[in-house]
Order: sequence, then structure tokens, then C-alpha cells
Amino acid sequence: MKKRALYILGLITLLIFPIPTFIVMWYIEDISILELFQLENFTYLKFGLGIEVGIMYAFIALLVMHAPVFESLPVRVETMVKNMKLTILDCIFLSICAGVGEELLFRSGMQFYLGPLLTSIIFVTVHGYFNPFNWRMSVYGLVVLPFILLIAYGFEEFGLWFAIGAHFSYDLVLFLSMSRTED
Repeated sequence: MKKRALYILGLITLLIFPIPTFIVMWYIEDISILELFQLENFTYLKFGLGIEVGIMYAFIALLVMHAPVFESLPVRVETMVKNMKLTILDCIFLSICAGVGEELLFRSGMQFYLGPLLTSIIFVTVHGYFNPFNWRMSVYGLVVLPFILLIAYGFEEFGLWFAIGAHFSYDLVLFLSMSRTED
């Protein structure tokens, strides 16, 4: 995938994914876009806790990805990421886009109506980790699901910035690690 396409996908995630949340919450719940960002709830402690949770779980995921059960996956995520030839800035940019855009869509939007459990299952499914045609990928989905549940329930307790911090740091660690792996 060319870098330009990757950046376009990142911007779509950041700018387009939250639009359904903004529209539904504004028109149905009378919650403004600014309120959805929960700026009054931002603290470095909550954001930092999210970052710590994301980093810790990313290392768990990296260890699990090296389990023998995943060696025969037809498309390895690590290979795809390595082939993108991401720079550190690319990794940061993509992690910000996913952390902000997806958390606004899933936590501030869908979770408001569907609750943490169902929203988390949908999140993992949309990312392709629950795949009825590939049991190994579904096993990885079961590894990722507890992290997504941590984000979902962390959102309930600590707010949006915890969720953004956790998602951002998880993706960043994975992107940085995978873009540097040896063949």
C-alpha cells in the first residue's frame, strides 16, 4: 500500500468515522460535538493510565502473536505492516487517527446505545479478528477482546481520553514493533 493511500485511510478514520457519532448524539441526545470530546474530563492521570494500559497489552499481544498457532496464518499482520515501510512519524500519525477516530465512533457513539460488551464484540469483528473462515484469526480475536473490553469499561469509568490513550499507545507499540521486525 502506498503511503498516500495509507494517509488517506488514516484521515478517513480520524475525520469521517466520528461523523455518525456527532450527528446522532447532536440530533437525538442533544450532546454537542465539543461535549463528546469530554475536555472537561481530561486529566493527565486518566490519559496516562490509558497509555500505560495500551502499552502493557501491546506487549502481551506481541508475545501471543509469536505463538506457533499463528505461524500458518495466510496473511501475517506483521508482514503487511513491515511492507508499508512506516517511519516513526507514520506510526504516530496512524495511531492518533485510529485512537481518536475509532474511539469517538465506538465509545462515544455506539457504546452509548449498545453498552461495553456488544460494542467491544462489534469492534473486534469489524477489525476482522472474529473470522468464521479462519479459526486462528478468531483465536487472536479472543486475545484482543479483553483489551477492547478494558478500553470499553475504562471509558465508562475514566472517560474518552483514557480510551484514546489506550488505543493510541497499543497501536503505536504494535506499529513500531512490526515495522522493525526482521523477516
